[in-house]
Amino acid sequence: MKLVVTEYISLDGVVENPLWIGPYFNDEFLKFKFDELFAGDALLMGRATYDYFVPVWINATPADDAPGQEGFADRITQLPKYVVSTTIQTAEWNNSHIFRANEVDEIKRLKQQPGGDILVAGSGTLLQTLMAHDLVDEYRFLVYPLVVGAGKRLFSEQSKATLRLIETKPFSTGVVALTYVPVHSE
Repeated sequence: MKLVVTEYISLDGVVENPLWIGPYFNDEFLKFKFDELFAGDALLMGRATYDYFVPVWINATPADDAPGQEGFADRITQLPKYVVSTTIQTAEWNNSHIFRANEVDEIKRLKQQPGGDILVAGSGTLLQTLMAHDLVDEYRFLVYPLVVGAGKRLFSEQSKATLRLIETKPFSTGVVALTYVPVHSE
């Protein structure tokens, strides 16, 4: 399986609590997210992202799907979800599994399974771990045309990566999807 990180990010690099994304959703953007979800066979997330997703998706039904997005709620509910957390005691969302220890080894095992993408959204702390252990196969940065000013940045001072751009997809709202793969030194 390929591990794919997707991040909503402002022009100034802020990823924290991206409540600013709403006005940029339209049919073409929703199709992008729909296609991404259906290319995935698993979701991987950190504790904060899991806590954010659960109340939004735990009771989602087909009636919650946007027009043209039929099947989205069922898909996200049914996919296996892997949560990296030392503090969650029980996973209440359907088909959720907790990695409490040895998460790097667990993720390596997960990547060896056959299937589609392992999708990572948000999960900034987890992303640092994934990067440090060279576990990310693809980065999708959804760059929003605004400067937020304050908030958690995507990369820490310890983050290091050389990336190669493989695709650029502009949306009519001004959002640009930039897809990168890691460049490994030989």
